[in-house]
Amino acid sequence: MARRRNKLLVPEARDGVDQLKAKVANTQKPEEAKFEVAKEVGVPLQDGYNGGLTSRQAGKIGGNLGGNMVREMVKMAEQQLKNQK
Repeated sequence: MARRRNKLLVPEARDGVDQLKAKVANTQKPEEAKFEVAKEVGVPLQDGYNGGLTSRQAGKIGGNLGGNMVREMVKMAEQQLKNQK
């Protein structure tokens, strides 16, 4: 099965989203963010094929990373609003 990538509404935003993922996961390289989160939540994510992961395991990675990204974006927006006043 082909690997699906989430499509962004604005494809040019991919680099920015990847940088945010890296910032949230405290990694230097954006592509390492999901591996860092997987390690934190105890999911055996490997480079390459991960078809043996359960839906629950995959959800732990995405949910943790996604939730933290939302929190970081809210903080950034609050800071921007504070700076405008």
